[in-house]
Amino acid sequence: MLAKRIIPCLDVRNGRVVKGTNFKDIADVDDPVSLASFYSDSGADELVFYDITASHEGRSLFTDVLKEVAANVFIPLTVGGGVNSVEDFDRLLKAGADKVSVNSGAINNPALISEAAKIYGNQCVVLSMDVKRTDGVFTVYSQGGRIKTSLEAVKWARFGEENGAGEIVLNSIDTDGVKKGFDIEMLEAVCSAVNIPVVASGGAGCIRDFVDLFKKVNADAGLGASVFHYKEIYIDELKRALKDEGIEVRL
Repeated sequence: MLAKRIIPCLDVRNGRVVKGTNFKDIADVDDPVSLASFYSDSGADELVFYDITASHEGRSLFTDVLKEVAANVFIPLTVGGGVNSVEDFDRLLKAGADKVSVNSGAINNPALISEAAKIYGNQCVVLSMDVKRTDGVFTVYSQGGRIKTSLEAVKWARFGEENGAGEIVLNSIDTDGVKKGFDIEMLEAVCSAVNIPVVASGGAGCIRDFVDLFKKVNADAGLGASVFHYKEIYIDELKRALKDEGIEVRL
């Protein structure tokens, strides 16, 4: 049985870690380098690092902060934001990323998934999906949750897997920052449709939420932001609690 992963998420804007609720009301949190180092020392299995306005602003993800973060952490680093080409994959991997997350870039050019997978391998390609319920349908949004697309989440996840994505990060816009638990219904729909690892994102508010996630859904990892940033949950305590519940984790 593979160990479940605990992954803090650093949403970065203008060189600072920020956090909002339902992708809105963004507030300043901390310096990304010091926060990443803290998580690396605290037992996080990986880090996810997003430049949250790169796609909306039509620019490439800045690499100076990424290089500094990569030099100070010793766990896998997934990086995304403004990834629109295989050249962007190349630039981020050379700057220290272990995996590259693509969201709006893949929506605009679905062939990017297979192109990147052929060059860098499936393990480097992460399909990030921002999903919200619209009229009872799990609908994919682009541009940091700003623009509704015609894509249905389960079909898009299957397309990603079939075309070379090695992992999916499923971000529930409905539960993002609400801290009332992961979106179990949405996660169940996607996890049951694909065979690649799925990282659950959006809604973590307490240790029990992670326990429920791993007991109810076959997610491979749980991602959190503000609950870790504001020290509402300490990763070492979370992992011990998961272990006590019979959930395999790396201590």
